[in-house]
Amino acid sequence: MNRETTGDVRIRRLDAREPEFLATLDALLAFESGDDARIDEAVTGILRAVRTAGDAAVIEYTRRFDHVEAASMAALELPREVLHDALAALSVEQREALRFAADRVRIYHERQVLESWQYTEPDGTRLGQKVTPLDRVGLYVPGGRAAYPSSVLMNAIPAKVAGVRELIMVVPTPHGERNPLVLAAAAITGVDRVFTIGGAQAVAALAYGTQTIPQVDKIVGPGNAYVAEAKRRVFGTVGIDMVAGPSEVLILSDGSGEPDWVAMDLFAQAEHDELAQSILLCTDHGFIDAVACSIDRLLPQMPRRDTIRASLENRGALIHVENLEQACALANRIAPEHLELALEDAAPWVERIRHAGAIFIGHWSVEALGDYCAGPNHVLPTMRSARFSSPLGVYDFQKRTSLIEVSQAGARTLGRVAATLALGEGLQAHARSAQMRLGD
Repeated sequence: MNRETTGDVRIRRLDAREPEFLATLDALLAFESGDDARIDEAVTGILRAVRTAGDAAVIEYTRRFDHVEAASMAALELPREVLHDALAALSVEQREALRFAADRVRIYHERQVLESWQYTEPDGTRLGQKVTPLDRVGLYVPGGRAAYPSSVLMNAIPAKVAGVRELIMVVPTPHGERNPLVLAAAAITGVDRVFTIGGAQAVAALAYGTQTIPQVDKIVGPGNAYVAEAKRRVFGTVGIDMVAGPSEVLILSDGSGEPDWVAMDLFAQAEHDELAQSILLCTDHGFIDAVACSIDRLLPQMPRRDTIRASLENRGALIHVENLEQACALANRIAPEHLELALEDAAPWVERIRHAGAIFIGHWSVEALGDYCAGPNHVLPTMRSARFSSPLGVYDFQKRTSLIEVSQAGARTLGRVAATLALGEGLQAHARSAQMRLGD
């Protein structure tokens, strides 16, 4: 196995032709969040306290963890005027950028709305499906300096398009620090209520309800390890979007395009955190060398260079593949969150891809555009879960109810079949219930 590294950044260099390659790749892809007893114990205690004491527990945890003093939950709720004031205070450039991105996200998601339907059979039996929006959704948004207004857009807009009646946002404000872009995004998207709380206590408040915060039906949005564990724990009491892992990008290259572009696209994922994963699959040895040189030359210019370096060295790779057929097969094995087809003629290869959260087609379709303003949702499956799950969308905020209206004639036909199958399962009451409608 070729395990040489680049000169300055020690990123793996692998060759798909080597016999141990697949085992090495699988080991590189493996990510286990691991059982952290400290996090587990803390979250368990917080959930129990909020479920028992409600507002009082949330206020106490907010004081302890965010260093925000509040006499009541009312002091932790932001009036809508504060949101609109934040929007008005933005620079024209920031305000227009938020509106532009929000419009594109809304237009895309309006195409996802599911509609109710039904059909009538010849004997008069009517079957169908009723689509209903969720009543109330909780949106968790990271706060303080590490704030992401794009997360507000990507979670709130599909919920509103779906017709969710009430959207409650929670966002921590450590030491009272509010991010104006996050509040402005809440104003633009029509968030109904905003509470300046965070952590596992905010998840608990949304999941169980308190004297002030009503219980929601589903919780969406990213957070730290405590938030992720809390969401995992309350699933079943409420729905959740997903328990996401570190961010990922996989780039397929045929050696066309600019090495600097590819290097920067790898950086764009790596700068999220040290556990993020950036991988290049390329058919051209020379282009891989050029990308490696670009990495070494461009990294010192990056403000988050230490995080990028750690990510590339710990979980990144530059991989030589024999051809694009092999690259597509490996892409399906990896099932990445983001897949860039950095190819001279990318469109024909889209059909070869079965597993990816989002596919970016061609040299101009940089993943960063998808994070902010392309239109499709940036909440995507990670950790190979693109094999069985999909991006967040309007359908995550709608539920489907089956409609069954059986005619008298239909009851005779279906009743005999149901009774036969029920007796085969040993469920006599089921069978008798169906037989009573036979009219024999």
